[in-house]
Amino acid sequence: MRDIKIAFRNLTRQKKRTVLLAAAIAFGIYIITMINGFAGSFIENVSENFSNMMAGHIFIDGVEKSDSGKTLSLVRNDDVLMNAIDETDVQWKYLTKRSELDATLIFEGEDVQQSVTGADWSSEEYFRERIILTEGTFDDLASNRQGIILSDKVAEKLNVEIGDRLLVKCRTYTGQQNVGEFVLTGILVDASMFGSTTAYANISYVNELLNLEPDEYMVLGIYLNDPAMIDSTAEALYANLKTKVNMFDRDSSDDGENPILAMLKQEDEEEWSGLRFRLMTLNDVMKEVQQIVNVLNTAALIILLVLFGIIMVGVTNTFRMVLMERTKEIGTMRAVGMQRGIVRKLFLYEAFFIAVIGVVIGLILAAITMFILMQIYWGLETPAFMLMKNGYMTFKLSVWQVLVNFVLVSGLTLAAAFFPSNKAARLQPADALRSTN
Repeated sequence: MRDIKIAFRNLTRQKKRTVLLAAAIAFGIYIITMINGFAGSFIENVSENFSNMMAGHIFIDGVEKSDSGKTLSLVRNDDVLMNAIDETDVQWKYLTKRSELDATLIFEGEDVQQSVTGADWSSEEYFRERIILTEGTFDDLASNRQGIILSDKVAEKLNVEIGDRLLVKCRTYTGQQNVGEFVLTGILVDASMFGSTTAYANISYVNELLNLEPDEYMVLGIYLNDPAMIDSTAEALYANLKTKVNMFDRDSSDDGENPILAMLKQEDEEEWSGLRFRLMTLNDVMKEVQQIVNVLNTAALIILLVLFGIIMVGVTNTFRMVLMERTKEIGTMRAVGMQRGIVRKLFLYEAFFIAVIGVVIGLILAAITMFILMQIYWGLETPAFMLMKNGYMTFKLSVWQVLVNFVLVSGLTLAAAFFPSNKAARLQPADALRSTN
């Protein structure tokens, strides 16, 4: 305790110098903490928003090859899928059935290519709550079999208003030309890069345009109670389905290759007859997002090392100056019996306390900044809404990241102060007392 008290006293002797060093360390901790906090919530928010947009955490679709070798996407009879879900005891919150139509929408000479998602909107209330409509309602869509909801950008391009009828040109699932008519029942906010390419309609009419039967569809989505169970649930469900139907392999991807791309490659390269099923998960889709998070964390570590490389130079130079200023003081302490190890510890204690003060201040500033940013409602209309949670920024910082940053910063600071402290400990009392500094 005596040594610690002396070290604290020494820090107060040069307050400006101590403040500057602690501020430099605090700035580095502030930057790294903000990056880590953003990266921590990045994948969680993006995953949640993608699962809402895609209506599920696990997806099963069917692929059938025609006599001509063309692949057709559809689920003809889902009894086997539903039985497998029950047998596997999947803890699901929602089950969604969707079909998708690639179409050309035409209105008074203007046209636009548009992907149209068909669903039973009377049963997808959770999804309806996450879509912002500037005009119309989902009830209007559900009550009009030929209703369609477009993004505001597409509606503006076509110059359509609620109630207008749009001609739709498309192909059936087998490739024949088909035409139909949609009625605009709603306009949604184009809140992302996906908004201008996605429209929503009733699955019954989308199936009619695709020439599918009313009970057929393209993708079954399973929205789980706990997203943390995605991988384990998908593994169990896949094992069950593989004993009942022909399934695409899930473990055929090369290192670094996205699992979905690997399964699509199987579709083109492998031969089979009848209907074959493919099971995909949100984590498969998010594999590249996880790589982005890894890049962010790596960049944060590099920034930390660069900042503290610069700070270490400042710490080393500062303690060299301290050594010069305290040479006679050190000589006096050594002359009255203080051991070299204690002299060295005094300098290292000072460096450690400066690191602790800097880390604490940096964490406090980061926490205040995060709290302020989390209170701001950025809106669901912003293109960055995919990175947010319900229009609010969030930050997630794990304890181990804070500890690793603290240990790293403390270690670097102690390393920077070690050589001056070691030099101070090696001073001969007589030489130090004769010093003119």
